[in-house]
Amino acid sequence: MSEKKNKKIIIFSSGNGTNAEEIIKYFENKKKVNIHLLLTNNSNAGVLERAKKYKIPAIFYNNEAFEKKIVFEILNFLNPDLIVLAGFLRKIPDIIISKFPNKIINIHPALLPSHGGKGMYGNKVHKSVIRSNDSKTGITIHFVNGDYDKGEIILQKSINVESKDSPESLFKRVQKLEHKFYPLIIEKLLDEQS
Repeated sequence: MSEKKNKKIIIFSSGNGTNAEEIIKYFENKKKVNIHLLLTNNSNAGVLERAKKYKIPAIFYNNEAFEKKIVFEILNFLNPDLIVLAGFLRKIPDIIISKFPNKIINIHPALLPSHGGKGMYGNKVHKSVIRSNDSKTGITIHFVNGDYDKGEIILQKSINVESKDSPESLFKRVQKLEHKFYPLIIEKLLDEQS
């Protein structure tokens, strides 16, 4: 019987990278999964320092690299088992979505379809939740398709919105859900591929 190969993950991140770090830590001692590469479109992203700390190779690229299909060529060559968006703020080109169907996932800090779409990220989402007087918010982990935040939902977890909540307090409470469930869902999806 042939030995199963390690599963290969590539992470895309544009910002501070707390979700990326939680994913890296979760899989650090799991031999069957390899965080192969981190890609970022922000040369000042905090996630670059986090990747360095864990010795994860990282590449910064500019928008032109997306348009000229350089990022596509990297992904095509590496052929990851899963592409994980962790605070990534650009739309994934259709050529990448077509090449990796149901292998690109994202996490959104609200219960989609509410408070999603272009420009809805970070505290903008939490402000929208409070403005709408929603009683619940949470996270949505979903597959990525050609539309912002409209891919098939994999998991939603909710918390109550309290009357005293601010965007900042919601951010902290929702982030705890992100850190807890995103690595678990990544592992589950990789196990299902076996």
